[in-house]
Amino acid sequence: MVTPVPIPALLQVKVKPNARSSSLTQLPDDTWLATIKSPPVDGKANAELIGLVAQHFGCHKAAVTLKSGTSGRLKRVRIAAPSKA
Repeated sequence: MVTPVPIPALLQVKVKPNARSSSLTQLPDDTWLATIKSPPVDGKANAELIGLVAQHFGCHKAAVTLKSGTSGRLKRVRIAAPSKA
């Protein structure tokens, strides 16, 4: 499912690793909840989060970066505007 979002965007995401399935849902306070299958070891959960956000918003993985929270559960994720070729 592709959700329209103004680009560039800065999202606040709460991550729950070791879940049964991966999903990304928006909460009523405009934050996002990401349930991730991967464990929070060696950056696996962060890599899966980047892929999940890119898939959800219909952009490339290279456009998604973690601005803060790489070692915590509360993260700030930036979706960059597409580069002009």
